[in-house]
Amino acid sequence: MGLIGWLIVGLIAGAVARLAVPGRDPMGVLGTLLLGLVGSLLGGLIAVALTDRTMHDFTAAGMLGSILGAIVALVIYRMLQPHGRVTGRRGARI
Repeated sequence: MGLIGWLIVGLIAGAVARLAVPGRDPMGVLGTLLLGLVGSLLGGLIAVALTDRTMHDFTAAGMLGSILGAIVALVIYRMLQPHGRVTGRRGARI
């Protein structure tokens, strides 16, 4: 699968992960794409660890692994983000 295929799979996996995990994520298309690509790598690593094969072709199982990996990456990303935003000079939370 070429670069365009990887980008499409990453964008789809990131978008589905953002829809599956409730809450607001202030990331645009590029952030969603990166989330999906990280999820694809994470899902691929998990698949290789659980089986003795490597995956080279596009399959439904690979897409599902990409989506699950993106969900895990999104949950980890949210856990690492600070809670609440601080604005103004006095540090009032909004």
